[in-house]
Amino acid sequence: MNGNKFLFDSNILIYLSKGLLDAKTFTNKEDIPYVSVITYMEVMGYHFKNKNEENFMNQFCAGAYIIPLNDDIVTKVIELRKKHKVKLPDAIIAATAIENKLKLLTRNTGDFKNIPKLNLFNPFKN
Repeated sequence: MNGNKFLFDSNILIYLSKGLLDAKTFTNKEDIPYVSVITYMEVMGYHFKNKNEENFMNQFCAGAYIIPLNDDIVTKVIELRKKHKVKLPDAIIAATAIENKLKLLTRNTGDFKNIPKLNLFNPFKN
């Protein structure tokens, strides 16, 4: 596949489930959706207000590649936490993107702004 490799942050997935964002504006069918295990836990544990949103999330995650934690990601998380003031969930997401050479899709770019080698994309601004 020649598509982009995107790591979806939980906020983007929730916006998509609510119809507040259309993935077609920044992705195409060749793009590969990835989700970190922490994002997966966040969105699957999210309290959806209606079944359509929950069904969207179930279908999206079923078609995405869920990236588990591994030694490389854990090592990068520790490095990021020591060098930067970043919350643990954000460090896990950032480390997952960096170690897998993925572009992180997030609206919360400020949470990740000081992390080097992290490729960020905010679909609300780009």
